[in-house]
Amino acid sequence: MGQEIEAARFTPDDFVEYAARLREETALLGEWFASGMFSPRDRMGGYELEAWLVDGQSRPAPLNEIFLNKLNNPMVVPELARFNVELNDHPQHLWGTAFSRFEASLGATWQQCIQCAAGLNAHLMMIGILPTLKASELTQANMSDLKRYRALNEQVLRLREGRPLELDISGREHLKAAHNSVMLEAATTSFQLHLKVHPKDARRALNASMIISAPMVAVTANSPYLFGHELWSETRIPLFEQSVAVGGFAGASHGPLRRVTFGSGYVRDSLFEYFVENEQHYPILLPMHFHDGLEQMSHVRLHNGTIWRWNRPLIGFDYDGIPHLRIEHRVVPGGPTILDMIANAALFYGLMQALMTADTPPEQQLDFSAARDNFYTAAQQGLGAHISWLDGTRGTVQNLLQGQLLPLARRGLQQLEIDVEDIDRYLGVIESRVRCGQTGTVWQRAYAACHGGDLAAMTQAYRRNQDSGVPVHEWALS
Repeated sequence: MGQEIEAARFTPDDFVEYAARLREETALLGEWFASGMFSPRDRMGGYELEAWLVDGQSRPAPLNEIFLNKLNNPMVVPELARFNVELNDHPQHLWGTAFSRFEASLGATWQQCIQCAAGLNAHLMMIGILPTLKASELTQANMSDLKRYRALNEQVLRLREGRPLELDISGREHLKAAHNSVMLEAATTSFQLHLKVHPKDARRALNASMIISAPMVAVTANSPYLFGHELWSETRIPLFEQSVAVGGFAGASHGPLRRVTFGSGYVRDSLFEYFVENEQHYPILLPMHFHDGLEQMSHVRLHNGTIWRWNRPLIGFDYDGIPHLRIEHRVVPGGPTILDMIANAALFYGLMQALMTADTPPEQQLDFSAARDNFYTAAQQGLGAHISWLDGTRGTVQNLLQGQLLPLARRGLQQLEIDVEDIDRYLGVIESRVRCGQTGTVWQRAYAACHGGDLAAMTQAYRRNQDSGVPVHEWALS
């Protein structure tokens, strides 16, 4: 979905032609999987960070067009709403000082963005859901001026036969609302992690990313509030799932094949199963025609980009044109600080390396239904959630991280030959966060409770803490 399209309106013939090209490319993709066409260059990581433009009161500032023109950095691009932008970076080899390099690079881009925003009397924030956001601000007038977003909105509403999108989220409070555009999605900003994998490891990698989604969403939670309501520990999860609520063919929006989904099952043999599922079970949203060869997989890749699995397989290309496989992990919210996010990345890559190379595949030790239930329980309840694990035990995510997962992540990073200083620095942040139990969500709730529920004051205090660079486990409530 990062690529622009040529038209915002489509004819029935556009859908027919796109479907034909999608079938051809999917068939060719099957041949690639069968013949081992994918790049063996692996152990590469990367990220995308979605951020908020805010005004002096930390309210949404719909300035991304003028901001991006002034910034003039090709690694920073528009997002769905005019008050969101996305920061990208070059991928890094996952060895040595990879995480220090990530932190330095993201920090430099962030400071450039901060300085540019200041010239517009604005600021940047990284947080899963901006607590000061109002439903009335999620209008088409605040949608970024790109054809792909307007086309997406039109096609989602077409598949819903004009019915509004309905929010129904039960957490600490209950929020029920209706909305007439996909702009609800703009309320959910994330720190998406990418892992380039060797073809022989790809199946294990995607399954591992699903299994660790529960502890990852619990330990990184940073989105408790939406429209003034206190909901899940990571409210982005139900919000995003309901903001693009169209499913598979025959209106199967209430079955496993939702457009935003944890998935329909583990990978059995290869990632190709997911691309077959894409072609056979998901209606086309954006029937844009590309005039390149089948081997560019343009229609496969665009269609895959309109199916937002929390762990998504991606097809990309190396510098020399050889296709490669990546896993995109989408469960982690933005923020609270750059240091926190790079620590989250270190935990993810360490756990992935350890689990996907374990002697016994973890998917043989935990049913898919249990992994899925773990994820939603952890998103709702955070570190205190009770989940099942590979050895058949059941306990809190906090205890699981302390007793098993942090040592496991350390072993994984050692396997990747990450420098010990990087391992100690970034996993140390996670260890301290888990020990004291203060995630971004826990801090937001505690601050609001301490200051009479004033979410505007809390958001301002959050921004000051974020600017300090001090990790969230050290934030005070004063």
